[in-house]
Amino acid sequence: MYVAVKGGERAIENAHRLLAHERRGDRGVAEISLAQIAEQLALGVDRVMTEGSLYDRELAALAIKQARGDLIEAIFLVRAFRATLPRLGATEPVDTGTMQVRRRISSTFKDIPGGQVLGPTFDYTHRLLDPQLAEGGAPEVPATAAPLMPMPRVTDILGRDGLIESSPPMDADTPVGDLTREPLGFPADRDLRLQNLARADEGFLLALGYSTQRGYGRSHPFAGEIRFGEVEIEFVAEDAGFAVPLGAIAMTECQMVNQFKGSATEAPCFTRGYGLAFGQSERKTMSMALVDRSLRARELAEDIAAPAQDEEFVMSHSDNVQATGFVEHLKLPHYVDFQSELGLLRKLRAEFFEAAGAEPMQEAAE
Repeated sequence: MYVAVKGGERAIENAHRLLAHERRGDRGVAEISLAQIAEQLALGVDRVMTEGSLYDRELAALAIKQARGDLIEAIFLVRAFRATLPRLGATEPVDTGTMQVRRRISSTFKDIPGGQVLGPTFDYTHRLLDPQLAEGGAPEVPATAAPLMPMPRVTDILGRDGLIESSPPMDADTPVGDLTREPLGFPADRDLRLQNLARADEGFLLALGYSTQRGYGRSHPFAGEIRFGEVEIEFVAEDAGFAVPLGAIAMTECQMVNQFKGSATEAPCFTRGYGLAFGQSERKTMSMALVDRSLRARELAEDIAAPAQDEEFVMSHSDNVQATGFVEHLKLPHYVDFQSELGLLRKLRAEFFEAAGAEPMQEAAE
């Protein structure tokens, strides 16, 4: 519908060929492989899988390669591919308490059962460029240990003393919402909100999470626990009649401990925010947990006064694929629309100058 001029289709075909040429880059440089992307750009792959809602490292790596490193375009590609796949069923709820932990920290207690496990992290680096990486070579072999499991959750420690609200009880008879199949509606329950936040743009959530700590949302957070590791996925097979393991996937979970609440009939206790994502996605899950807590304002009877507390604002603008479509469609031809606006503006200006008894301004010569 946008091929509005003669020769437009040929120009688009040429643009596609030029894109493929630019994607490949200098032919004298070895082509990057999917394995290299998956292994050495792992955090980008994790983000594409999370926001693309598809756990497949090879496909995410392919999308990143095809998108020339543009992660939002890669997420779009994964989402589009995902839409072509059949839906065979739903797995059992993931039990992160059985996670084979590779990294697990808490900012609320120094000494926790199982200990602090720093794992692979940028947190303690100096953020200085490393010239040695330009030269290549193998890094030193790190000290390793078997994945640790199971580890009690830090929030469970608080829960034993009643110092934090209980996790909402799960009703097995209530179906879980699915934003990929049903249109978004408001008010939205927490299952839909969390699903939306998991698919949401990381930068958008980061900005909102930051805003909650600067007074634009009822949030005084502590990182109760952040854990990263492998979790086993199970699926109930109809023939077998019981849950069978499908394999393990890497996930990051974050539980934020937030300011307390109470009432005339309920003792004060901490509240919580929650985040869960594929791979090692700590910034995403922390931001998700902060925004999740702010979006609970309605159920906690808090005043809704900040953007991060407004579920319609957050959920309607968080998806980077939708946001990209609305912004980037402005690059496509709008000749007819603009000529209509231009004609209307000229008519209004003529009426204005006529009413004012003034000569209209002369248009600049082309």
